[in-house]
Amino acid sequence: MRGLKGKSVIVTGGGGAIGSAICRRFAGYGAHVGVFDKNVAAATQIANEVGGHSSPVDISDYEAVGDAIARFEKEAGPTDILVNNAGWDRFANFVDTTPDLWDQLIAINLRGPLNMSHYVLKTMIARGSGRIVNIASDAGRVGSSQEAVYSACKGGIIAFTKTVAREVARKGITLNAVCPGPTDTPLLAAVAGDDERGQKVRAALVGAIPMKRVGQPEDIPGAVCFLASDDAAFITGQTISVSGGLTMHG
Repeated sequence: MRGLKGKSVIVTGGGGAIGSAICRRFAGYGAHVGVFDKNVAAATQIANEVGGHSSPVDISDYEAVGDAIARFEKEAGPTDILVNNAGWDRFANFVDTTPDLWDQLIAINLRGPLNMSHYVLKTMIARGSGRIVNIASDAGRVGSSQEAVYSACKGGIIAFTKTVAREVARKGITLNAVCPGPTDTPLLAAVAGDDERGQKVRAALVGAIPMKRVGQPEDIPGAVCFLASDDAAFITGQTISVSGGLTMHG
């Protein structure tokens, strides 16, 4: 894809399953990758693998985010591309959750991307260029049982993406959202489990997906890198599902 070589890219949650796949893909295109992750060991491992910058950071902490971005930009230069990928959930019916859990989900899935974007957008606007790709979820588009607050956060990310895309469209900056469907990650494995019930959950998911499989982490980076590339320079404010056809809209 055009225009990714030599770019400075931050990927939050870069040590996780989807995040690490995104980091590897950008590095393969010749970008300099900043692996932002609360998990120190995971961030370090992926950064070493892709020859990038490791930045252990809690993205829900606004000041910590500013410090981490400053360290990355001192090494790599101004951030050209931000991928807000970090996310977390705990599956439960809404009435069985607590306000403390809501706060945790909102801090990671909504406040974190806002913190990152707030810092990065200021310098992007000053330079007149930049790309932000937000990893939302099909849960934010169509809902998902036992993910009420997570779905609300991801729906908020979609709305945030569209709104800020309008605000900065004339500044040479684009924002788009990628919505993975059910994807084979540790979170999905933890929810499904290895018992008979878990096998039934996975079978039901596969049965509902037209392509008859759950997504793999490697299915996500192509859409992300495309939206960050020069090939997508005239695309902004869009939401793209990567779900094997589970959700379709016109």
